[in-house]
Amino acid sequence: MRKLKFTKLLTLFTAMAATVATALPLNSITAEASVPYRTFTQNGYGELVETQTAYTPLASIEKVGDSKLNGPSDIKIANDGTIYIADTGNQRIVVTNKDGELLNEIGKGVLQSPEGVFVTEDKTLYVADKTLAAIIVYNAEGNEIKRYTKPNSPLYGNTNYMPIKVAVDNGGTMYIVSEGNTNGIIQITDDGQFLGYFGTNASNISVAQRIKKIIYGDSAKGNAVLPTSIKNVAIDEKGLIYTLTQGTDTVQPLKKLNKAGVNMTETDVAPENGISVAVGQYENIFVATESGRIFEYNSEGSLLFLFGGADDGNYRVGLFGTISAIATDKSDQIYVLDNKNNEVQVFKQTEFTELLHKALVDYQKGQYTASKKPLQQVITMNSLFDYANLAMAEALYQEEDYESAMDYYRLAKEKQGYSDAYWEVRNVWLRHNIVAFVGTIIGIIVLLWALSKLDKKFRIFDPWRKLTKGLRENMTYKRLTFGLRYMKHPIDGAYEIKRKGMQSYPTAIFIMIVIVAFYVINKYFCGFLVKTARDGRYDVAQDILYIVFGLLFATACTYLVTAINDGEGTFKNIFCGYIYSFTPFLVIQPFIFIVSKFVTYNEYFLISFLNLVMIAMIIIALFITIKEINNYSMGETFKVIALTIFAAFIFAVMAFVLYVLFAQVVDFVVSIYREAVYRIGQK
Repeated sequence: MRKLKFTKLLTLFTAMAATVATALPLNSITAEASVPYRTFTQNGYGELVETQTAYTPLASIEKVGDSKLNGPSDIKIANDGTIYIADTGNQRIVVTNKDGELLNEIGKGVLQSPEGVFVTEDKTLYVADKTLAAIIVYNAEGNEIKRYTKPNSPLYGNTNYMPIKVAVDNGGTMYIVSEGNTNGIIQITDDGQFLGYFGTNASNISVAQRIKKIIYGDSAKGNAVLPTSIKNVAIDEKGLIYTLTQGTDTVQPLKKLNKAGVNMTETDVAPENGISVAVGQYENIFVATESGRIFEYNSEGSLLFLFGGADDGNYRVGLFGTISAIATDKSDQIYVLDNKNNEVQVFKQTEFTELLHKALVDYQKGQYTASKKPLQQVITMNSLFDYANLAMAEALYQEEDYESAMDYYRLAKEKQGYSDAYWEVRNVWLRHNIVAFVGTIIGIIVLLWALSKLDKKFRIFDPWRKLTKGLRENMTYKRLTFGLRYMKHPIDGAYEIKRKGMQSYPTAIFIMIVIVAFYVINKYFCGFLVKTARDGRYDVAQDILYIVFGLLFATACTYLVTAINDGEGTFKNIFCGYIYSFTPFLVIQPFIFIVSKFVTYNEYFLISFLNLVMIAMIIIALFITIKEINNYSMGETFKVIALTIFAAFIFAVMAFVLYVLFAQVVDFVVSIYREAVYRIGQK
């Protein structure tokens, strides 16, 4: 009996394990079980997708020495790993290490609201104190050596001076963020000279404000539109300035500015309510938001990772109350300052992230071959990590392995890189085969010319003509090929549909099936640069439904409107005319499909031109179909088309309303059924 129970239990466990195994994808993403958050990256389509855990919590500093932090605002890490924290509530700067030991306490009794801190290589400390309205400088021992108050330069103006963040370049020039200052970052030299404003944001002007500005001018009360003030600033070893701006839809929240103030990066996934920015050891950029999210970008602004989240009150490590600052050290560990929970959380890289960063370093140094090994390891761990596929493609391209680069560009959904690599592959092919290729083309042209001449003189194709004469005189064949005549002479074609029996439901339906087939083949199997559908994703049933329903719906709307407006066409005539009007699609689309396999972006205009010609021919044919079949004038035709569009809109709205009502009725019936089942069960 016990053996039987054990056998059943073992069978059940095996079945459950098999179910779980089959449910997981081959390239399943593994995450650290200990972290309470998920990690995302950006795929080649610009979407956020889950990936391996990039950073895991390493430590938490809740106390420095014997005292707790109180509303800390900023944090910086010196080259030797020493941590400097602007402990705003306690009116001091605390110097500590990862173990939370108090190494020094700076500014106690002097500072009033220190909200920004910056430390140089020689451990000179710059503190931005909003209440004191000054930047106070301390030496490595913590003694005050300088103080920079509001610039007295007339160029500064009457703007308030309330420093909240500061960054310093190698020459001693300070970049100061002043609360509420919309002019930009304040630049002050080490001798106190005001250089001007830097990195000013553009003004956000709405349409209504633009109209008011035109009518009343800039002098009208409340009509002035000010730029959004900068929230945070950071600087890297090259002297590039990173700014962070909150609460704007028209200004890039994260900017990487050169000395001329030109933005050198652009992010597709912008941080909302970003509060702090820091630069890592590989020119990677970290942005923290007040809500607890941490973004990591590469030097060009592509999103590498997004992780973290808001704590729900359970104080789980890795989640935050309210982030106030973020910093990194030489090993690229992340330090996140939480001014609600009054702590510093330290995060370390996972193996996956270390490999990716190593590849970044090698690639940025021009060591493309070296970067391939860690990239291949990253791809092995997650083949769907598109940034790694893109980096591998770039490395292979630099090594002139263009065919392999094309494969990785396609995996990364990067069409421009794919086009460049294909251009090189095609050039190599042409160099080796141009003579044979041109010779073949010339041979085909000469052969066709010769056969034409021979047929004209000796009628060599007469046996074929006799053999196919019966077919060419067959009515079904005429109807199937009638589209070619309709395309060239739509006016005559419309007359033949009405008067000479060229309309036929079976023929029209067959042609519609061919149209659907051509559309599906071109959508899913055309060249990568032209393709709009995603690789591996097929919505054929939906495509068929849209085309068939669209044609039938357009025919029905047109027939109803023309019937009311004294049109002569029947539903059958209009339907067949519409189908024949799409003959240019059947003629031109195969050429577009073939050309799409061989073009790069340099020749993409060929595809655009063919599509434009095809659409223009279809529109003209549809217009003539409505006009000639219903015997309308030009004015009446335009009127009927406008009414048809309006009728289609009304019918679509009615269908939507009926769908909503039907869904509500179904929900109501289901609710009653569940309630009845529940009450019966209670009895």
